[in-house]
Amino acid sequence: MGIYHITMVVSSREDLLGTLVIPNDNPEQAHVVLSAFGEEIKDCVRTIPDFHPEIQILALRMMPDHVHFILHVHRKMDIGIRAAMRGFWQATKAIGRAYTSSIDPDGIRNNQLRVDPIFLEKPFIRPMSRKGQLQSMIHYVLMNPQRLATKRLKPGYFYVQHDVDIGGRTYEAVGNIKLLQAAKINPVHVRSMWVRDAEEHGDDQALRNYKNGCVLAAREGAIMVSPFISEHERAVLDVLLNEKHPIIYIADNGFGKYYKPFAALFDAVADGRMLILSPWSHDPKKKHVTRAECIAMNKMAEEISTSSIVPNDIRGN
Repeated sequence: MGIYHITMVVSSREDLLGTLVIPNDNPEQAHVVLSAFGEEIKDCVRTIPDFHPEIQILALRMMPDHVHFILHVHRKMDIGIRAAMRGFWQATKAIGRAYTSSIDPDGIRNNQLRVDPIFLEKPFIRPMSRKGQLQSMIHYVLMNPQRLATKRLKPGYFYVQHDVDIGGRTYEAVGNIKLLQAAKINPVHVRSMWVRDAEEHGDDQALRNYKNGCVLAAREGAIMVSPFISEHERAVLDVLLNEKHPIIYIADNGFGKYYKPFAALFDAVADGRMLILSPWSHDPKKKHVTRAECIAMNKMAEEISTSSIVPNDIRGN
C-alpha cells in the first residue's frame, strides 16, 4: 500500500504522444495536444485500475515525450507496484506494435524509428510519505506543460554550464550565474549543537535566532548559499522561496541531458532568482546523499561565501 509518482519516458525522446502548444508565448496557457497515439496511451493508463482494483489514479498528465501519473494503492496487492508497472509497460508495447503495423507493414516510422517499445523499460517510481508531499506532487504533475513552456521560452537559465570555476573548484551550473557577483553571499548551515539544545534541553533560542537571522540577511540583500540539507535549513529555504529572495543552491548530483529543477526551484530558476551548482557529474543511479557529501557541500557553501573569484564566462537571460 502507498502513494507513488510514476514517470515513463519515450525511449527515443521523440514527441510521439503529442505537441506542446504555447498560445501567445504565455506559459500559463501552455497545454499538450495529444496525437492519436498519445490518446491511446492515455486510455491505457486509465485502464490500470481495471486490472488492479487496488489502485486509484489520483493525477495524470501526458507530455509530448513522457507521461506522469500518481497512483494510490489503497489495499494490499498480490503483486508489487513494480510488477504492476511492468504489466503496464507490456501493454503499451503492444499498442506501439499495433500502431506501427497499422501505418507501415514494415514496422518503420519517422526516420526509421520504431514505436515499439514506446517507453524506457525501467519507469521512475517515487514513493511518497511525507506530510504535504502528495498535494505538492499533484501540483507538480499538473503544471508540467507550463514548466516545459517556460523552459523553452527561457532556455538561457536552464542551459547546463560546465567547468564553472569558483575559488579553484569547478562546478556544473544551472540558473542565473550572475548571482555569484553579489556583494554579499552568506552560507546557511544550522549547527548540530543548536538542534541538540532545542531537542534535548528545550532551549531553541540559538536555533531560532540563527534561522531568523538568515531570513533577515536575505531581506537586507544578501544571497544565501547552502545545500539546505537539514529540516531546519529547508525551513529557511522555504521562507526564501516564498519571499522570492535570490538563492545559490548546492546539489549533490549533477545535471543530466534532460534536467529540470523540481517544483519551486524551477520557478526560481525561471525568474532568475536561483543558481544551482553541483561539483559532481550526473549519476542516474544515485539515490541518497552521503554524510561525507553533506560535509563537503557545507564546506563549499563556506568557500563560495568568501570567494572573490567570479567566472569569466557568464551566460543567462
